[in-house]
Amino acid sequence: LRALAAGLPPEIPVAGMRQPPPLTPTRCSPQGSVDCPNLEFEYGDADGRGAELAELYSYTEEPELSTNRRCFEEDFHAQAPGRRWLELDRAQQKAYVMRLLDALEVVNRDKRLKVARAILYLAQGVFGDCDNEGDVLHWSRHNSFLLYQLGTFTAFLELLNMEIDNSQACSSALRKPAISLADSTELRVLLSVMYLMVENIRVEQEADPPEWKTCRETFRMELSFPVHTEEPFALLLFTMVTKFCSGHAPHFPMKKVLLLLWKVLLFTLGGFEALQAMKVRKREELGLPPLPEDSIQVMRSMRAASPPTYSIELVEQPQQKRGHRSRRPLVKQDSLDIYNERDPFKNDEAGVDEEENDDVDSGIEGELDLMERDAIIPTMPAQRPPIERVSFPKGLPWAPKVRQKDIEHFLEASRNKFIGFTLGQDTETLIGLPRPIHESVKTLKQHKYVSISDVQIKNEEELEKCPMSLGEEEVQETPCEILYRAMLYNLPQYMIALLKILLAAAPTSKAKTDSINILADVLPEEMPITVLQSMKLGIDVNRHKEIIVKSISALLLLLLKHFKLNHIYQFEYVSQHLVFANCIPLILKFFNQNIMSYITAKNSISVLDYPHCTVCDLPELTAESLEAGDNNQFCWRNLFSCINLLRILNKLTKWKHSRTMMLVVFKSAPILKRALKVKQAMMQLYVLKLLKIQTKYLGRQWRKSNMKTMSAIYQKVRHRMNDDWAYGNDIDARPWDFQAEECTLRANIEAFNSRRYDKPQDSEFAPVDNCLQSVLGQRLELPEDFHYSYELWLEREVFSQPIRWEELLHYQ
Repeated sequence: LRALAAGLPPEIPVAGMRQPPPLTPTRCSPQGSVDCPNLEFEYGDADGRGAELAELYSYTEEPELSTNRRCFEEDFHAQAPGRRWLELDRAQQKAYVMRLLDALEVVNRDKRLKVARAILYLAQGVFGDCDNEGDVLHWSRHNSFLLYQLGTFTAFLELLNMEIDNSQACSSALRKPAISLADSTELRVLLSVMYLMVENIRVEQEADPPEWKTCRETFRMELSFPVHTEEPFALLLFTMVTKFCSGHAPHFPMKKVLLLLWKVLLFTLGGFEALQAMKVRKREELGLPPLPEDSIQVMRSMRAASPPTYSIELVEQPQQKRGHRSRRPLVKQDSLDIYNERDPFKNDEAGVDEEENDDVDSGIEGELDLMERDAIIPTMPAQRPPIERVSFPKGLPWAPKVRQKDIEHFLEASRNKFIGFTLGQDTETLIGLPRPIHESVKTLKQHKYVSISDVQIKNEEELEKCPMSLGEEEVQETPCEILYRAMLYNLPQYMIALLKILLAAAPTSKAKTDSINILADVLPEEMPITVLQSMKLGIDVNRHKEIIVKSISALLLLLLKHFKLNHIYQFEYVSQHLVFANCIPLILKFFNQNIMSYITAKNSISVLDYPHCTVCDLPELTAESLEAGDNNQFCWRNLFSCINLLRILNKLTKWKHSRTMMLVVFKSAPILKRALKVKQAMMQLYVLKLLKIQTKYLGRQWRKSNMKTMSAIYQKVRHRMNDDWAYGNDIDARPWDFQAEECTLRANIEAFNSRRYDKPQDSEFAPVDNCLQSVLGQRLELPEDFHYSYELWLEREVFSQPIRWEELLHYQ
């Protein structure tokens, strides 16, 4: 406790552990070798604007860019012959856009599509008049603001509603044996315009004029709060997702829908930094102490650790013969000495001299030699006193935390031991306890952390107990609250639909006849003939799936984080339905692959990416250029997806023993341990968190054989005082409580939803009208044919029924 309170890493409780000097990192191979270079990846709300706009289009859609340009130029040159869009002043540009919007209101679908394509060309940045990519992005942003100010988004929203309800298109798609790009042309054009407007207006820049800032806030409010309909815009997109998954609309371009849904949530609810600011503000409102640190900044400053070594990797390496001694066979790895353990207290530079002097090869070969030397010559460390090499870090990356429950458990155990009886939840009375216990309690209380969720749960319990005296709760009408209320009754279907699409897009999924077809908006009408076309389509399909995984993982994480901040039971409702829909095994299935290959995948053709393909002459594509891909060290979207999925898994399992047991039952430890090969600090942190919560269930042998992972957990994951995760003595880990835990949580969620969102309040607490005049004077809605049978009803129900006056006496 003292070490944690001082902000120092605790010693790992294993005696006699010897450490070989650190190895120089080797080059990262596609197969995921033991040492991989640190990945220079900065996690954020989204990728750069150019990359996000490029991912909207499939490579098979590339010919449509020139179609959009032709539709615009045919109309524009008829209206302004000899002029260019860039030469028009603002008033002339406005007049032309207004004319296009008027032309949208025609019955003929083909004419309407041509006008929509012309507007899409404007949103794409009038690339025909631009010389470089920067100009295209600049004019795309400029035109997006112009289009929004003139009401284009509202006009396209009406057209989108028409296309969603287009039963003819749905039935036509259902009859076709194979669906292609052509089936979703109108929808893709509409969604593309809306996405470009949302993405361009969402991203704030310092040089934006004041009117653009006002425009951005107005747009955010319009998307957040229902204006023209009774539901927020995001709900329409959720409805499209469920309609697609139910099989009623297989032609919906799901990638564009999901990308737009993600960006709308990001725009209306706010990104990760906005969330942090909202959290700080909410803690102030509730009178809670400020957060001990900014989690985003802490993770950005963390360094990646060397990944743990695998016995199979050690065996498979080619062994070089050494002349000065014979090689021993590799025995079962249950000894700590045969692991390349890095002491967290030693300098990174330590051991370099010995490595060079002993002519140690880089890679696994050197590691084997060092391990054997350590086992054969145990007296070697005596030549250099270990005390000189110890260098304590400045402090832990995270401030330790303690829950109220932890203090209660600690005092309960102490009172049982020293006094022989307990005082329930009393954490103030320390009479009869030894002095060290007083100090421990003081230290625990100094690091006590009360979360917003704890306050919300306590308030909810009080509202349930005293509904009459406390009155109705004041609920703030935030975008998050409005979205939850709109999603509430169909929320299970939304979660199941998203997970179905995620399963279909996962690289480990096998194609099944009953699985949904998510490739409708990437497959061309005519399938490829040449090998080159097949290669291009293969890259396009893989990229398409990666983008879908990215958008679903990001929007699920956003929903969970915002609902948790808004109210803990909203978060728990979403979480429970994700768990019931098998989200935990699905994410584990996703990671049960060669994760290094996934993160370094080259499923992109940079010369075909927007906006590059619009302003540069495309070189002739060859098999070699397609295989080469880009020169990036890793794929940004895939690493982003992996971190998002790990964060979702953490959110679903944190403090939930039943769900932690699911991680154990599905054998997640080796899967997660393989993910530690990716040397990116944030990804490693979330993997280590998931390993930490299940360590107590994995047995002593696993802990003994994975000391490098245990060491990394001690070094990087936040410490919870009195949390004996490394030993397995947790008093909360009783297996018979698991089912009850979920049932209790479900009952609490249902009580919360019923109290706050079921508008006819419980009849037990509803006011009763006892006034005879007002009761008889109420206007009742009667059936239309009631007056025909009124006399019959009067005879049967009134006149023929005897009045029993004596019954009135029983009620007095």
